[in-house]
Amino acid sequence: MPIATPEVYNEMLDRAKAGKFAYPAINVTSTQTLHAALRGFAEAESDGIIQISTGGAEFLGGQYSKDMVTGAVALAEFAHIVAEKYPVTVALHTDHCPKDKLDGYVRPLLAISEERVARGENPLFQSHMWDGSAETLSDNLKIAQELLERARAAKIILEVEITPTGGEEDGVSHEINDSLYTTVDDAIRTAEALGLGDKGRYLLAASFGNVHGVYKPGNVVLRPELLKELNEGVANKFGRPVDSKPFDFVFHGGSGSTEEEILTALENGVVKMNIDTDTQYAFTRPVADHMFKNYDGVLKVDGEVGSKSTYDPRTWGKLAEASMAKRVTEACANLRSTGTKIK
Repeated sequence: MPIATPEVYNEMLDRAKAGKFAYPAINVTSTQTLHAALRGFAEAESDGIIQISTGGAEFLGGQYSKDMVTGAVALAEFAHIVAEKYPVTVALHTDHCPKDKLDGYVRPLLAISEERVARGENPLFQSHMWDGSAETLSDNLKIAQELLERARAAKIILEVEITPTGGEEDGVSHEINDSLYTTVDDAIRTAEALGLGDKGRYLLAASFGNVHGVYKPGNVVLRPELLKELNEGVANKFGRPVDSKPFDFVFHGGSGSTEEEILTALENGVVKMNIDTDTQYAFTRPVADHMFKNYDGVLKVDGEVGSKSTYDPRTWGKLAEASMAKRVTEACANLRSTGTKIK
């Protein structure tokens, strides 16, 4: 099945919300990690989301020019071809993009999709993220309004992050402190600025103690029950049923979360959960294991020639793909998306 059309992507999100499950959003940085993600989704019989961060796009653009747009477009076009061979539907998304990178990443990508839609085609990406968490909420929402209008016209869903996620990702970092919790007032101001679907659909990355990376238990206090308070506060403000869940939430910084925390988040409207740190480790571990176990074969030691079958990137690359795919299937199980693919 191909990359999701705008209509199918909306259907995917609606099904997740109604079924109280979420799609793993897997960060990829190469064609191989893309295949690993697609393979994991296929083995779990789950649809999903493939995403590229600014750093991932820069890496994909090659270290000679490090052009983010080139990298993102190249992998997206590749994905449109190879995804046809997998029996699942995936959406393409760009991850965290701060203000200083909008002109070099999200805005040019929006322009590409605008041109495609004008020709009667579907957008290249199905959603883009604006990370304004380092800005004041007022400035954050002002930029979000501009991006949401453009995204809606291009049949794209916008993701917004209104308050900080702790830790560091691609150079964007926030301290781990009490600012990592979105308030009901923050949520109401967001709904006032961006609407509740009437101005275009958006995903909301609210903060409930989330932290990028992996931390030992006790260092991070997640409060996924806060999402219920945000939904109820906005529902009351706008005269909607208290259980209407007006927001489509995104779970950032979920690596190392407990099963109970994840399930609570799903019950309270999370439809997308970002997975990066855990899949990076899953991809790298078998490579390191192979190199240590086959040291003499990988390197030309003491004048020997080594063993081509051990240093051939395909040898250890296959191990890496299988390991990462397995981690993706685990994510699908944790998020209850296993077996939910659109038939």
